[in-house]
Amino acid sequence: MDQIARTPKQIGAIIQRRRRQLQETQSGLGARIKHRQATISRIEAGEPGTTLATLLDVLSALNLELVVRPRTKGSPEDIEAMF
Repeated sequence: MDQIARTPKQIGAIIQRRRRQLQETQSGLGARIKHRQATISRIEAGEPGTTLATLLDVLSALNLELVVRPRTKGSPEDIEAMF
């Protein structure tokens, strides 16, 4: 199922939800992609400063991909309601 994210916090929530579905710990995920557990925690919390390369590493490790498309008409509140 496609999920829309417009903020770092929403991206973090998607990543966290997927990691938990896969029954993987932050430490385990971090070790697989050679990043610290703290980095995974910051991404899941939606904190700024994550590099695009690191984000793509995390997405790949969780068998997710980034899709860029024209923005839908849904309001930010509609998007937040999905989380």
